[in-house]
Amino acid sequence: MNTYGLDIWSDNNFIIEKDEVLVNYKSKPSLLNITKKIRSLDVRGPIVLRFPHLIKKQITSLYNSFNYSIEENNYRGDFKAVFPLKVNQLPFVVEAVSNEGRDFSYGLEAGSKAELILAMGKSLANSPITVNGFKDKEMITLAFIAKQSGHDITITIEGLGELKTIIQVAQESNLKIPSIGLRVRLHSTGSGTWAKSSGMDAKFGLTATEILEATKLLRSAKLLDKFTMIHFHIGSQMEDIAPIKRALREAGNIYAELKVLGAQSLNSINIGGGLAVTYAQHSDAKLHNYSIQEFSSCVIFLLGEIMDAKGVKHPNIFTESGRFVVASHSVLITPVLELFTQDYHENLLNLQEKNPPLIDELNELYTHIKPDNCIEYLHDALDHIESLLTLFDLGYINLQDRSNAEILVHNIIKKSLSLTSKINASELKQLQVNLQERYLINASIFQSLPDYWGLKQHFPIMPIHHHTKKAMRAASIWDITCDSDGEIGFDPDKPLYLHDIDITKEDYFLGFFNVGAYQEALGMSHNLFTHPNEYTIKINDNSFEVLNEVESKSTLNILNSIGYDSNELLSKLKTDLQKSSFITEKGKSDTLLKLEIILTQNGYLRTTS
Repeated sequence: MNTYGLDIWSDNNFIIEKDEVLVNYKSKPSLLNITKKIRSLDVRGPIVLRFPHLIKKQITSLYNSFNYSIEENNYRGDFKAVFPLKVNQLPFVVEAVSNEGRDFSYGLEAGSKAELILAMGKSLANSPITVNGFKDKEMITLAFIAKQSGHDITITIEGLGELKTIIQVAQESNLKIPSIGLRVRLHSTGSGTWAKSSGMDAKFGLTATEILEATKLLRSAKLLDKFTMIHFHIGSQMEDIAPIKRALREAGNIYAELKVLGAQSLNSINIGGGLAVTYAQHSDAKLHNYSIQEFSSCVIFLLGEIMDAKGVKHPNIFTESGRFVVASHSVLITPVLELFTQDYHENLLNLQEKNPPLIDELNELYTHIKPDNCIEYLHDALDHIESLLTLFDLGYINLQDRSNAEILVHNIIKKSLSLTSKINASELKQLQVNLQERYLINASIFQSLPDYWGLKQHFPIMPIHHHTKKAMRAASIWDITCDSDGEIGFDPDKPLYLHDIDITKEDYFLGFFNVGAYQEALGMSHNLFTHPNEYTIKINDNSFEVLNEVESKSTLNILNSIGYDSNELLSKLKTDLQKSSFITEKGKSDTLLKLEIILTQNGYLRTTS
């Protein structure tokens, strides 16, 4: 059975039993049954399924790993964490993060005014808020208001100009002053796609000279007692633990030096985010080389060692790893609308009483192919199709002959691949490239998987059923946008195999996993496809519940959201229809009803039943 790398990326969250993919929790419902229940409500197009228990699992794992390492290493600081709202700001996600993190006082991180308002409105009592990113006077004032409202908030400055603005707001207002953090620009660099977050050319952070100048400004303004945190971040999706260790040593020594220089209120190091998530499905693909427990042990041991050597009290440790917390909780389910080589099915073969000799030979090859001759027959078929295509170009065979040749060769290749494993690797790769099946999915890659389009970040993909059948079709996936970039192409080095299904007779659903981080925040409305319907799935000991439906925007709402007046558009459509001289008044009324139904549905296709 093809397990699609479940043992690599799933963390035992999903399993295959018999024919279907199950959620490996309590009553273990199948994704297919969940999908069918939702589709029974006349829902079509893609759907997003959310599993809050997986958010709880990740938060618990994060805190337990660090607290275990603290105890093991006799570390004398506390562990705290915040969720970066930029990773996924959608209401269910933020609510789930707050609810599932309640026992740990899990906090929130904001990087814009809107995110800060959201953090102030949704943070738990006694949980921390951190504020990163570039800030103006109004955003800094918001942080003061948050402190005045009783929040445990730290505003991290990205440059000396921001610090001067904090001092100005403190002097001009009677508001309580938030804690202040300094983001340091480390010499150490990270690894992977987002390594540019660190290093001396990084977008954010203060140099050593600027850090010293910042402490002078704070002391002069009598705000040094508000300086409680240093912050660094070496990149999202950190693949290698070695750069993490280098960054910890550098940041730890900066912290200790600042304490020695008189920053007595300094008590925390924020190590940023970046805990990696496994997206790969293949064992030879690049994976991160550490576990959450190794990561936490590394942080605790190194910082404790540095502080002991400098005679400095152990700092509290903050993390901002949002991808690790929410990536796994969300699954995109899409129906397949079409297989583009359905026209090669054997029942479409239309041989004549008299055929060109090469067509008869191909038919003989197909009729008599067996395990002991399939390699030879395969090679013969590939030679014959080249000759037949040349004959077509020269006008010696007709279009029906060409169709018969393509159908026969396609089926000979399929049968050969099923009969033997003796084809050499390079030839097999080439055959798979030539014999790709194109699966058209009712979804937009630009909307639901933007990091694939923008960064070629892979996501685990697998059918959610049919697992008792062998999947042999080398698959590329096309979305329904009118853009050639809306494709996940077949990669022979990381192949995806799907089933040969007649979708006129049965539905076929694909699941895209680990899509809960960034994809929804970054998704774009290319072709005006909007966010799919989403559902929270609550699983108990005996069954499951479908909760919190958030419907995809209707066609009119989509147009409204980008600035059009939907009432004006609808009025124009109605007027044009009323003016039409081609249909009766009854026909106009019926047509108007159909138009209004279409306009209140979402933009995804409704061709599957």
